[in-house]
Amino acid sequence: MRRLLPLLIFAATVSFTLGVVLPLIRVERLFLFTDEPSLAAMVYGLWAGGDVLLAAIVGLFSVAFPALKLGLLHVAAYDGAAGHRLVPGWFRALARWSMLDVVLVALVIFAAKTSGLATASTQPGLWFFAASVILTAAASALAKAED
Repeated sequence: MRRLLPLLIFAATVSFTLGVVLPLIRVERLFLFTDEPSLAAMVYGLWAGGDVLLAAIVGLFSVAFPALKLGLLHVAAYDGAAGHRLVPGWFRALARWSMLDVVLVALVIFAAKTSGLATASTQPGLWFFAASVILTAAASALAKAED
């Protein structure tokens, strides 16, 4: 079991990175226009478009918190008992919000498909992002079990 934790954390980190930079969804409008935004491109587009607060919220919950959680898991896994003390209790409460982004993208895809104005489909970034959420949760549970 002790050897499984580093593998889970590594796979979660790779999946998270790919989930942030690869396209999440493909939206086709009027058979002429196609968009395939990544999470990073969405945050940048919101920021550049003047929606600074929304960009900050999406960036915080979609990129910063998951990256911080993965970083803390790395510390906890490789630093033993000292690493577990570095993980604050309030940060563990954020785990329940981990799937929020996946659910939001699913709602956007559903809305696009039912509006009749556009078609939407999932792209690899969404699957990597979802995999990182699941792998991070599994690694967290395993790290907690090893305490």
